[in-house]
Amino acid sequence: MTAIAVTIAGSDSGGGAGIQADLKSFSANGVYGASVLTALTAQNTLGVTAIHDVPPDFIRAQMDAVYSDLKVNATKIGMLSQQAVIHAVAEGLEAHDTGPVVFDPVMVAASGDPLVADEAVAVLIDVLVPKADLITPNLHEAARMLDGTVADGEAEMSRQAERLKALGAKAVLLKGGHGSGAESVDLLLTDDGETWLRAPRHETRNTHGTGCTLSSAIAAGLAKGAPLVEAVRLAKIYITDAIAAADSLQIGAGHGPVHHFFEFWET
Repeated sequence: MTAIAVTIAGSDSGGGAGIQADLKSFSANGVYGASVLTALTAQNTLGVTAIHDVPPDFIRAQMDAVYSDLKVNATKIGMLSQQAVIHAVAEGLEAHDTGPVVFDPVMVAASGDPLVADEAVAVLIDVLVPKADLITPNLHEAARMLDGTVADGEAEMSRQAERLKALGAKAVLLKGGHGSGAESVDLLLTDDGETWLRAPRHETRNTHGTGCTLSSAIAAGLAKGAPLVEAVRLAKIYITDAIAAADSLQIGAGHGPVHHFFEFWET
């Protein structure tokens, strides 16, 4: 049986993040990808210039079409910028067999442009977080979800991960890529305890789409039947290598994308 994953997220017209990054990540990790678009962005490596939200009833129509026909093994959720969109996605999740749900609470683009309205953050927490098998906030997203400050150090990451899990998610991956130091350190918190994942930090400005790519790689692993800790571990290796190879691409004048197909392209 072909492993299938679905991404429910916004489109990045520049191709580096969002739906486009998710589908590339699914493919690079050996999984067939389907998609449900929640928003269109006018976006490139320099920033986001416009966002057009997809009507909620059309989002539900996309979900009904995909899940009624495809045997979906995992679902990744990304950019949901409006309250009505969040509710539409939540209703669709309840109506269908989605497989494990990986929710990446995308709130700010790599360029610093906000992607989620302030009033939608509380709805994301109340409505979607309890439906997720894993949430994957970075340090800044975690701070916004907790209405606090950005974690400084592993002890504070541990405390914030506990608070995030208390919001209702089955597991939390708190990503430390925006931290400092020679290593990029992430914390996976499950009912079984903490797992710390460490990798060398590669200095590059071409990190557009890292969060989307990592969360969709995790969903790909889950779609193929990997246990959560193993799916996260393999996805961490994949994104580290994709970042390390990012400078071999020459895409745009700003924050370029990671190299999703570093294993397959000659560069």
